[in-house]
Amino acid sequence: MKLATKSIASPAILVLAFVFLFSLKATAAANVTYDHRSLSVGGRRQLIISAAIHYPRSVPAMWPSLVQTAKEGGCNAIESYVFWNGHEPSPGKYYFGGRYDIVKFIKTVQQAGMHMILRIGPFVAAEWNYGGVPVWLHYVPGTVFRQDNEPWKHYMESFTTYIVNLLNKEKLFAPQGGPIILSQVENEYGYYERDYGEGGKRYAQWSAFMAVSQNIGVPWMMCQQWDAPATVISTCNGFYCDEFTPNTADKPKIWTENWPGWFKTFGGRDPHRPAEDVAYSVARFFQKGGSVHNYYMYHGGTNFGRTSGGPFITTSYDYEAPIDEYGLPRLPKWGHLKNLHKAIMLSENMLIGGEHRNFSLGPSLEADVYTGSSGSCAAFLSNSDDKNDKTAVFQNMTYHLPAWSVSILPDCKTEVFNSAKVTAKSSKVEMLPEDLKSASGLKWQVFSEKPGIWGEADFVKNELVDHINTTKDTTDYLWYTTSITVGDSEEFLKKKTRPVLFIESKGHTLHVFINKEYLGTATGNGTHVPFKLKKSVPLKAGENNIDLLSMTVGLSNAGSFYEWVPAGLTSVSIEGLNSGTLNLTHSKWSYKLGVQGEHLGLFKPGNSGAVKWTVTAKPPKKQPLTWYKVIIDPPSGSEPVGLDMISMGKGMAWLNGEEIGRYWPRIARKNAPNDECVKECDYRGKFMPDKCNTGCGEPSQRWYHVPRSWFKPSGNELVIFEEKGGYPTKIKLSRRKVSEV
Repeated sequence: MKLATKSIASPAILVLAFVFLFSLKATAAANVTYDHRSLSVGGRRQLIISAAIHYPRSVPAMWPSLVQTAKEGGCNAIESYVFWNGHEPSPGKYYFGGRYDIVKFIKTVQQAGMHMILRIGPFVAAEWNYGGVPVWLHYVPGTVFRQDNEPWKHYMESFTTYIVNLLNKEKLFAPQGGPIILSQVENEYGYYERDYGEGGKRYAQWSAFMAVSQNIGVPWMMCQQWDAPATVISTCNGFYCDEFTPNTADKPKIWTENWPGWFKTFGGRDPHRPAEDVAYSVARFFQKGGSVHNYYMYHGGTNFGRTSGGPFITTSYDYEAPIDEYGLPRLPKWGHLKNLHKAIMLSENMLIGGEHRNFSLGPSLEADVYTGSSGSCAAFLSNSDDKNDKTAVFQNMTYHLPAWSVSILPDCKTEVFNSAKVTAKSSKVEMLPEDLKSASGLKWQVFSEKPGIWGEADFVKNELVDHINTTKDTTDYLWYTTSITVGDSEEFLKKKTRPVLFIESKGHTLHVFINKEYLGTATGNGTHVPFKLKKSVPLKAGENNIDLLSMTVGLSNAGSFYEWVPAGLTSVSIEGLNSGTLNLTHSKWSYKLGVQGEHLGLFKPGNSGAVKWTVTAKPPKKQPLTWYKVIIDPPSGSEPVGLDMISMGKGMAWLNGEEIGRYWPRIARKNAPNDECVKECDYRGKFMPDKCNTGCGEPSQRWYHVPRSWFKPSGNELVIFEEKGGYPTKIKLSRRKVSEV
């Protein structure tokens, strides 16, 4: 093929030729094999630096930019789970639209010329609702999740096969010319296998056999699976994996999850992992022979709608990742890691093909040297002392090694990177508020629900039922309602005192209404889900209505037998009556699933729901169980957008029918008197999630990501369901502005 008639091609032609040749390379069929040193893709050994980006935690309009930002950050692969409950919402009924268009996402990765690591699972954990497993599967008779039983294995294999066939059809595996070079079955099962007894061992082996029998042409792995069979690669998850060794000597050293931050819960504080420590962990991993590394997460994204797990995981899944929730590089972390990746890749050939030697340079000091046949070499010098800087002498040269740091010398002479020396730019992040506005004038529509049951009860029982088994996660909400009759002779009426209501619940959250008036809220938290309520109640002579709105805030997503974890009320009583304590636990309780506006679809665009909306310029404030609808214009500029809900209580929000998700600006509390937040974080020493917390006394989440692609030029319908009461006119849209410092 002749590219130009001139003897020297023009720059434009050279660029086109490069793009053409690169695209050929990106789509060429490539066998993927491995040995103890590395993966080989198309016959070439490669180091893999992977970025986890979960496709349903962002929107398709963001995918190209996210992938490109990861590539510019020095990553050569993208990793994601496959989210079973998003793809199979009911048995045999599949969905691959919108945020769940996995084929489009993988092709976006392919178009960027990057590899893809696909963790099919299909159990994912991931702080995702129910660990990614469809709730309906729990109610298939005989099913125990992640154990050797026929219903679970049937549906797990069926879904896995469906995904494999879909991707095969689209030619997305490497031997077909696709980007997928590695896949995963199950997920961190080694933590829990013992709890399932012999059935757990059989299941782990069956999972591997089932996966390998799919014949996808690329290796399978099992993370944190210490008894992984020879046919799959055992891998490591954690804050540090430099000391990890695969369970057989013929497998490469793979780190499937390096956590550059941590998740957050409603009521929890902001965890931070310093860039220096993240870089230290990565450098140590490659220093010690690692060859495949994945950041979990590189972009955390957003738990839109009701997809967060936990329970109590926030709608934001920012994870303090190198790319923030809104899709912007987090500086200096992104830049510091980019510099690290560049330094590592300068040493790639030595790391995957050179002879490895290790020797001490003194206390807490060591060198790992990789030497090629031609005499070339690369060295990693590390200081594992978590307090003291040190001076190392290596090959007659002196190097200053800060505490808890690694220096990379691609030529065994020149230090091109040290994990503790951050030279990348920092940034200032601002959320610039704008009032809600509309060119036609802002008009609110308001619909207030009455507490308790509307219409007919769904059922009546003389007992308190489990919340999750009742709703089957079709809604967060379940009404428990009853009534009592108070006689005129009750002493508390004469003394003008109040009886005390006692409630115990397995979780997650509860709003209490007495005689249709909001009394208060009780809740668990991310570390202790059950809770108790003790509150005086304003009872009157005659009939008194007790309406209790129980709520889930995401279902459990991990742990042994996690699908059996209960929620909902377990006891209700009133103390301070003439007769003593009135136990209502086995009284006549009426139940209603969901709230009225959900049933009527008030969040759907243009849907009045056959209710009478009140139109006003001044919507009511501090009013519980209220739906607000307002038509707005998009905010100015082109920056990412967050919905500022600091003025509201708790509820859910939608824009043009798209689920923004749960909002709850719950204040972050200390777990203990000496459990302080920090002003500065010392990167030195091993990191744990509670090492560098901030945000004490502040809302766990104030802003809620609203993707720009969800906005129309005008006429955008914002719908809010407020459970407790707030100030809707103070809701704002904020633009996320990042300025380099």
